[in-house]
Amino acid sequence: MVTISFPGLGIDNFKVNPVAIDLGKIEIRWYALIITLGMILAAVYCIFRAKQEGISMDNLFDMVLFGILFGIVGARTYYVLMKLDTYDSFLEMIAIWKGGLAIYGGIIGGALTILVICKIRKINPFKALDMAAPAVMIGQILGRWGNFFNGEAYGTKVAADSILYPLRMGLLPNIDSYSVMYYYHPTFFYESLWNLVGFILINLVYKKKKFDGQIFYMYISWYGFGRMFIEGLRTDSLYIGEFRVSQVVAFICVIVGVIMLIYNLLRERRRRMTAESYEPVYPKFSHFSSASTSEDAVSESETVNETEELPEEDVAEEEQEEKRYTIRRSPYSVDEDKVKELFDDKKEDEEEK
Repeated sequence: MVTISFPGLGIDNFKVNPVAIDLGKIEIRWYALIITLGMILAAVYCIFRAKQEGISMDNLFDMVLFGILFGIVGARTYYVLMKLDTYDSFLEMIAIWKGGLAIYGGIIGGALTILVICKIRKINPFKALDMAAPAVMIGQILGRWGNFFNGEAYGTKVAADSILYPLRMGLLPNIDSYSVMYYYHPTFFYESLWNLVGFILINLVYKKKKFDGQIFYMYISWYGFGRMFIEGLRTDSLYIGEFRVSQVVAFICVIVGVIMLIYNLLRERRRRMTAESYEPVYPKFSHFSSASTSEDAVSESETVNETEELPEEDVAEEEQEEKRYTIRRSPYSVDEDKVKELFDDKKEDEEEK
């Protein structure tokens, strides 16, 4: 049992049992139930977005099934590699029921799985990643409350002058004592709330996204930025030397995500501006008669009258010539006399044949 309180929010001490269902030798923990619920809701979200991204249900089923499977494998592998010296056997390494999953390992494992499936099925990988990113956030929003029931993933003690002091969480037992309650940063709550805000913002942008991959880059940027600061408060971080691994990964995600967002948004803006300035209407150079050699331009009405006076056979021939020798507008100036001369030469060659 874990005793928890939030005095700043007016919530006094209450006890939480990490075990939801006790079947004797088998225990089903709240953490497992919450993670499972998160996976189900994430899958439902993917079904909703798959239609927008043009991903079939068969392909989506494979992505969800294998993505979850290898996501768990990645989360456990990541965690084990960071604490490899604490395991004595392979059985201990795979004992996920004893705890030990790292979210970044899960994200990497799931993302790689989606990329492989997209390669095999010839699917745009960025469409799939856009679809999956907010779904992962659902799992993170709920999953952190599994940490709450376990009384874990909390931060350092909260200073009395901290702006976050009203959110302090009393916990017993804790890393400092088994008998005295101390007050810590509820970092699980910070991260859950940060992801909830990000999920809402990303979904507001989703339908108006400018390019495939935008949602994925927004996700890694948003989550990475928040995780950098939240991880700095935690007391159970994974380390490589003196560096918190999750902070380093989060920093890299922010840099990569922001750069790719800026680059692709600017590229799309240039493409849109080019498309807007492009004229799809091409003027035609036709009806070159002997009168057109003069310097005075022939008015539209005169041209129409001239065409009406021609016999039907001549008009039909002129129309064919117009279609065959239509010239598209060039960004450079065109010498009409030269164009006419080329046309006349072409006609003479055909007549000789």
